[in-house]
Amino acid sequence: MDSRKFNETGANMEPDYVEKDPKGRYIRYREVLGKGAFKTVYKAFDQIDGIEVAWNQVRINDVLQSPDDFGKLYSEVRILKSLKHKNTIKLFDSWIDTKNKTLNMITELFTSGNLRQYSKKHKSVDMKAIKNWARQILHGLDYLHSQNPPVIHRDIKCDNIFVNGNHGEIKIGDLGLATVLQQPTAKSFIGTPEFMAPELYEEEYNELADIYSFGMCMLEIVTFEYPYSECKNPAQIYKKVTSGIKPASLEKVSDPKVKEFIEKCLVPANQRLSAKELLKDPFLEIMNLRKPMQSPLPRSLSHVSTANHAVVELCRVYEGNEFKLKGTKNDKNSVSLTIRIADPSGQVRNIHFLFYINTDTALSVSHEMVEQLELQKHHVSFITDFINEAITRILPSKTLGFEDLNDVSKGRAITRSRSFLSLCESDEIKEMVELKATESGYKRWCKEMKRGRKKGVEATRKRCIMIS
Repeated sequence: MDSRKFNETGANMEPDYVEKDPKGRYIRYREVLGKGAFKTVYKAFDQIDGIEVAWNQVRINDVLQSPDDFGKLYSEVRILKSLKHKNTIKLFDSWIDTKNKTLNMITELFTSGNLRQYSKKHKSVDMKAIKNWARQILHGLDYLHSQNPPVIHRDIKCDNIFVNGNHGEIKIGDLGLATVLQQPTAKSFIGTPEFMAPELYEEEYNELADIYSFGMCMLEIVTFEYPYSECKNPAQIYKKVTSGIKPASLEKVSDPKVKEFIEKCLVPANQRLSAKELLKDPFLEIMNLRKPMQSPLPRSLSHVSTANHAVVELCRVYEGNEFKLKGTKNDKNSVSLTIRIADPSGQVRNIHFLFYINTDTALSVSHEMVEQLELQKHHVSFITDFINEAITRILPSKTLGFEDLNDVSKGRAITRSRSFLSLCESDEIKEMVELKATESGYKRWCKEMKRGRKKGVEATRKRCIMIS
């Protein structure tokens, strides 16, 4: 099909596009978004969905020196097609153009380029944003490494991590050098010298090599300096890496917590943490909630993942936010509770505290927690409900902050030694009991606050440990 347009006089105008895919859905423009040794990325358009996309074009003759080379080239397509994660690049279509001898792949278009360009453009970015980027990269790596068999990227660097700046969205791309790990260790020397883990040079490595490269990415982001820029050639880089000498830019990291986190990624492979483990690191969990909590979903959407009442885990998801509460029985008088809050962007906050059965109420602890941690006031009811449910499941024989009730449920007397909710025969009675518990707990809380507000606040500070 001729892509040229004509003006009213019949003269040729500049073509709107220069190429179409075999199915006629995608059209490629002349505009180049990026260029590598063998691959050129053009801006393109999806005529069916009406969105801009990236057209990745690889010149086959430039890389096909043997049948093995073709297999390596096409592995990018095979791997990309199998990956479905919010932090890995999405492949829409692919084909081989035998006439022009090119491999073509249609992928997502990233409005802000790669992370190297983006971070250099926005040098005043807050550490909160950098932590958010780090978490998204690690989520993507955790997904790749969790495949069976694991997928190793082998060329993680800021140039291969892409950004949608209007959403703060980070995605791992350029999997052309990736390999599916078929054996405990892979044997292939490939990657970018400045970001390569020492074991890559020895050609004996596993997915933890990507963690080393991730650490180098973090170093570049916080220093705006390419790792080992003090070296004049790859040979010097090789000598330093294999000798365990870290990049000179590492000493320019002034924040000790940032430096410590980066160094965790650069230790020898047998000491290196996985992506899943790094996501739990306190450095990444120190975040503030950006959104107020919304009204929770009905109780029926909570779930318990335990075989007994010694440990209980509850989960509620609404408005894209995930709330988890884990309770562990310490003894007959206390329970350890952890509330985990994760929003859609990956930001996480964990709050640990002790709940004393004989002296605490869910409502009083919730009020104190909201005050000390500067949460929204409407969080009180949500946290109270969450705590009450956890305690009730862990210690079903305990009642929470209400006196013995008589003549309830057709005249039965209910005592503290039995589970009150287990004897309720209708939702109406359950609601009445829960309301009574809340009212009684609130009155108790008021008395406690009047007796010694300062003392209560100080006790809460000791009891509540905010990790993030």
